[in-house]
Amino acid sequence: MTYTDPLPPTTSESVAEDIPHRRALWPLVGAAAGALGIVATLVTDLHVAEDKETMTAAMIAEVDPTKARIGFYAGYLTVGLLLLLAASWRRRVEPRVPGSTAARVVSGGLTAAAGALALGYGWKGAFAIYGHGASESSSFDDQGRLVYFVLNDFGGYIGWLGVLVAACAVAWMALRERTVSRWIGWVSVLFAAPPIVAMVAMAVPGLPALTMPAWLIVTCLGLTLGRSTITR
Repeated sequence: MTYTDPLPPTTSESVAEDIPHRRALWPLVGAAAGALGIVATLVTDLHVAEDKETMTAAMIAEVDPTKARIGFYAGYLTVGLLLLLAASWRRRVEPRVPGSTAARVVSGGLTAAAGALALGYGWKGAFAIYGHGASESSSFDDQGRLVYFVLNDFGGYIGWLGVLVAACAVAWMALRERTVSRWIGWVSVLFAAPPIVAMVAMAVPGLPALTMPAWLIVTCLGLTLGRSTITR
């Protein structure tokens, strides 16, 4: 009678390795929010020519209300996607890391950003209505339109602070808690550090808008295509 060794017991780790990794698609909502945020904030920025140092009411006719309308549409879509991303994060991530405060900061930051940006992009929509040649241009004179222009100066920028807070929380989850891929943590530091340093040095609001939309794109694509613990 020939003796044969029994097959080694199958461990949970080996079973997990044999199961194909199913990519999480819900972070793609965040990537879309980042792309639309670039359009809503940077591409459709309402500033006039850079060689004009002081904006006056007499120059308000140079601001294109059609550009403001495009920014309004893209902005409100951005707000909706940020709220959807926050809800998906609360549903899919927070239950997997119940002891993580940082995970809850992420959803809170995204929600706060959506609320603030709804105001900022709403002012852009108002200018699209009241600007020269727009549907209700007779409602205000140039002095009144100048008020809406000033509101748009940082209106679509300031709200990205909430996303900056979320980026810092993701960096903590990656580098400290190890529930997010480490490279995403370092990317988060890379995108978050410049606006933080600049705001401390110059006290200029709205600087997170220069990097946070791109951070959303890179990070959310990384969560979908990578192998972070929170998306497995």
